[in-house]
Amino acid sequence: MVWVSFITAVAALLVGLVLGRILFSRTQVPTFTAVEQVHRDKADQIETSPPDLVENNISLEQVLDVLPVGLIVVDASGHELSRNALATSITGLRHLDLLVEDAAEPMLAAARQGSFRRETLNLFGPPQRVIELSAFPLENGAVIAIEDVSERAHLDQVRTDFVANVSHELKTPVGAISVLAETLEGEVVEELPLKLAGRIVAEAQRMSKTIDNLMDLSRIEKGAGRVVGPIDLIEVVRDAVQRVHALAERDGISVDVETSDNQVIVDGDFRQLVSAVGNVVDNAVKYSDRGSIVRVRVVADDETAYVQVEDSGIGISAEHLDRIFERFYRADKARSRDTGGTGLGLSIVRNIVTQHGGQVNVESLEGKGSTFRLSFPLKSRVASGTMTVHDHVVNQ
Repeated sequence: MVWVSFITAVAALLVGLVLGRILFSRTQVPTFTAVEQVHRDKADQIETSPPDLVENNISLEQVLDVLPVGLIVVDASGHELSRNALATSITGLRHLDLLVEDAAEPMLAAARQGSFRRETLNLFGPPQRVIELSAFPLENGAVIAIEDVSERAHLDQVRTDFVANVSHELKTPVGAISVLAETLEGEVVEELPLKLAGRIVAEAQRMSKTIDNLMDLSRIEKGAGRVVGPIDLIEVVRDAVQRVHALAERDGISVDVETSDNQVIVDGDFRQLVSAVGNVVDNAVKYSDRGSIVRVRVVADDETAYVQVEDSGIGISAEHLDRIFERFYRADKARSRDTGGTGLGLSIVRNIVTQHGGQVNVESLEGKGSTFRLSFPLKSRVASGTMTVHDHVVNQ
């Protein structure tokens, strides 16, 4: 994320030398994640007029050539203005050249029209390489960043495999502990042993839930078992809301769902999308006060479908917003323990949404509530009956 702001600032500086004073177009770029938006706002504040580098015997080309990220800048008509050393070396490799150039060209074309684009190229080698491309729009052109993330991707794969293997190995002994504790609980009558046995059962079940979530997260990260097809987001939301019915009813929380009269069709895996939306709604209910309302909206524009989950609960402080999608990270550790949270729910949400080509945005004020917005590429909108959910009652 740090590179997003740095690359954007350097790109603005370079085009400023060639084309004059250039600013980012805020109105044309779609909403990024909360972290990307913060860095983008900071980049917008940087002066685009470059310092007098000539006086210091420093050329901008020297600065760009030492960056560990390749940069290609084009003008509004698509003519290349500059390419730093790393971009030349990556695209100059025989087995990478055509693949990277073929991917970069349409991304730059879209960026020149005001659209942010990001794509990952998995090249199976040998050696295996993973290249990330990010195209950013400029007022009079576009810039694309090319980064070789092969080592990072390898480490991520090792981590994912390790978590999956350890979780699988822990599943059996934890299950055995739970069964033995339940048997003990049914046999003893003394108060203290009975209390201890009940505690062992509860902790074993909590550990089992954490292991299940870790295994789910590993499967999602690997893309295993996905069944992709046209999915109605309204149906996804209806299923997700029904799954939190008992929890919301117990806590006295109302869940309202608002939709249009059209089906909102996206390409995706129904089970995974229900899991993502369900985790967000589940969190909204857990962190809301009794008698409050959680509002879920399904809307779409010409290209994107959105699921928005809004609550008026405890909210998230600004210091935690950048980290809430990390696995095991908890903004409110005490309340997470009380609600039985594993710290993996939002990490699962982010991975599912990302694998479906979407983004997750969050806005929150401590003590005022939070709004999560899941966006997905829209496939189509088809007229259908309106679905409204209020207090967990579904009417078709």
